Amino acid sequence: MTGQPITGQLIAGEPVQPTRPGTWTPMPGAAPLRRMVAAQAAQEARQLLRNGEQLMLTLIIPLLLLAAFSLEPLIDFGGGYTRIDFLAPGVIALAVMSTAFTSQAIATGFERRYGVLKRLGATPLSRTGLITAKTATVIGVELVQAAIILLVATALGWAPDARWAAVVTVPLLVLLGTAAFSGFALLLAGTLRAEATLAAANLIYVVLLGIGGVVFPLTKFPRGARPLLELLPTGALSTGLRDVLANAVVFPVRDVVTLAVWAVAGIVLAARFFRWE
Repeated sequence: MTGQPITGQLIAGEPVQPTRPGTWTPMPGAAPLRRMVAAQAAQEARQLLRNGEQLMLTLIIPLLLLAAFSLEPLIDFGGGYTRIDFLAPGVIALAVMSTAFTSQAIATGFERRYGVLKRLGATPLSRTGLITAKTATVIGVELVQAAIILLVATALGWAPDARWAAVVTVPLLVLLGTAAFSGFALLLAGTLRAEATLAAANLIYVVLLGIGGVVFPLTKFPRGARPLLELLPTGALSTGLRDVLANAVVFPVRDVVTLAVWAVAGIVLAARFFRWE
């Protein structure tokens, strides 16, 4: 800065230096929402990649289940499926649930407990911006997961349907499933204590792993329970992926609608009831 001191005008005992127009001029105010979301998403991704426990939950466990159940005849899947044709779509659904729900709920719950979210709440980043950033991070991780699962499943003999319908419908199912799981993860983490979130997220993960059609066919359950199990987000996602990738279904309307309803409900409830502290 240049110029002569202004006589008689002091700040903390120091004379104020005048500035040229546009030079060292403060510009208070929030950054555009897209920049805030991008910065928060990048930070979320760095934290996830540094956490070995989260990586094991989101990637190692699904791959272990894929290898174990596809190489050994542990269960008769029925329905005319080969083991890998049944398992690969289910493991993709499990990976989505692991990343978008369980991992995110636990991480966000402890961020809230340690005051990280309270500090974020003092910034211009809104609840919707935080949910958007976390969902964007989840989608990025899922892309990596999907690529690795696809490579492993292909090595195990999987040959999914690759017609144009699958190219359009599979990402739609995964996106809707991600939105649904992410919304409910943030609802859980934003309303319960961290310890309760940890327990609830793990319990729901185990329950949905067992009854969500991931590695155990829904046809093995009592006939009266099947319609309800198919309405669960994991059931709808795994069934929809399986129909498209193994049965050449063009567009599984019921599963898409089910996931869309879960997604809207989860995001609306999270945006309404999420608390920073």
